[in-house]
Amino acid sequence: MLNIVLIGRGRLATNLERALLQAGHDVVSINSRTLEALPQEADVFIIAVKDDALTDVISKAAKGREGQLFVHTGGSMPLSLFTNHTSRYGVFYPMQTFSKERHVDFSDIPVFLEASDASSLSMLHMLAESISHSVYELNSDDRKFLHLAAVFACNFSNHCYALAAQLLEQKGLPFSVMLPLIDETASKVHELHPLDAQTGPAVRYDEQVINKQHHLLDGQLQLQEVYDLLSQSIHRLAEEDHGITTPKNLLA
Repeated sequence: MLNIVLIGRGRLATNLERALLQAGHDVVSINSRTLEALPQEADVFIIAVKDDALTDVISKAAKGREGQLFVHTGGSMPLSLFTNHTSRYGVFYPMQTFSKERHVDFSDIPVFLEASDASSLSMLHMLAESISHSVYELNSDDRKFLHLAAVFACNFSNHCYALAAQLLEQKGLPFSVMLPLIDETASKVHELHPLDAQTGPAVRYDEQVINKQHHLLDGQLQLQEVYDLLSQSIHRLAEEDHGITTPKNLLA
């Protein structure tokens, strides 16, 4: 097992520390604001802090430890952040949404790796495979697109839940009535490509329903724009995938 220094006390760091300890690793957890307590040596130093704090934390943590292996956990942050700070470095990116209140099973979380050299990459593989069954190598440029895809799949989807909750609240309905629908939609894409799982008026271009729903949002211009753009995007993908013709008056 490895001696690991984990820098950060946020949502990812909290869940990652739990998984590393369960895997039998020796973990020293350090708050990013108390780097004076940082050990001089470890098998791996994992920096799990907010993206806007990474550069500052890397420069402070690596000072005097230039031969140690440092990694960050940022999905959209490049490997090159470590250049001129340490000779061994990498990226250890678990792609998942985290909260301190919910425990996650790390064994199902894909972990994406990148490293400055073969020896460091081998070390990161050993570490990742001790907590996850899904480990991949991915360079910084491609990882940016992975992170972008995750924003669409997670952050934007959750925002749509929030918009749905607001609409329901206007009529005194609880968001819980949406949960069976949300669960079934998420379950379907385990078996179907998202294009094949897509349903609703925009796919088949149900003009009457689309225009009625559009006008139900009169007075809520931003929400109306979101509805229109998403409906157009859904139908455009259906058109490309299945050869469906888009009427010129879509959302007129």
